[in-house]
Amino acid sequence: MPRITIAIDGHSSTGKSTVAKQLAEYIGYVYVDSGAMYRAVTLFAIQNELSNTALLERLQDINIALRPDKGGTVVLLNGADVSAAIRTMEVSNRVSEIAALPEVRAKLVEQQRLMRKDNGVVMDGRDIGTVVFPDAELKLFMTASAAVRAQRRYQELLERGDKVTYQEVLKNVTERDHIDSTREVSPLKAAPDAITIDNSEMNLEDQFHVVLQLAKDRIAGRV
Repeated sequence: MPRITIAIDGHSSTGKSTVAKQLAEYIGYVYVDSGAMYRAVTLFAIQNELSNTALLERLQDINIALRPDKGGTVVLLNGADVSAAIRTMEVSNRVSEIAALPEVRAKLVEQQRLMRKDNGVVMDGRDIGTVVFPDAELKLFMTASAAVRAQRRYQELLERGDKVTYQEVLKNVTERDHIDSTREVSPLKAAPDAITIDNSEMNLEDQFHVVLQLAKDRIAGRV
């Protein structure tokens, strides 16, 4: 049976990474979290107190690696495990701004394209189906209402022990939506041939089964 490229794009906090990881593990494909790469660059800027301009001058000093791990992916920034550090609100508040920089996108898109494997890949992000892999055999676009996404993210942060308010998270979600969808380079949008999935009323299990069936159908050539 042929191996395909599966691109999963969509808004923040729609569960893209969760369902992409589940799918890749189930069908035996490589999983790549492109959003984690942009978060790692953002963390580097924060750690080194760099302005956007100063960050661009240091891009050659940034090395990002994604290492498969049981139940997820370990994100390495210059050799250090930053898997937890990149998920803070501090990083969330700046990542869309950093991701909008053309030089940053060019660097990471080049790396992402090299990650496509002959044995199949599932990659999630904002521009996977439109820019990174416009030839992907299956393109999905995940969305949900801002209120639902903010509640999911808020709950996740509380469970991690972060001290945040729902209003703070909602503000971050709506601001990221605006920045992601209006940036000049690779704006967030569904590819013309993408299948849009609104998971506002879905739980993770329902979402997984919907995506899994779509993947099975495409791999088998049924659609």
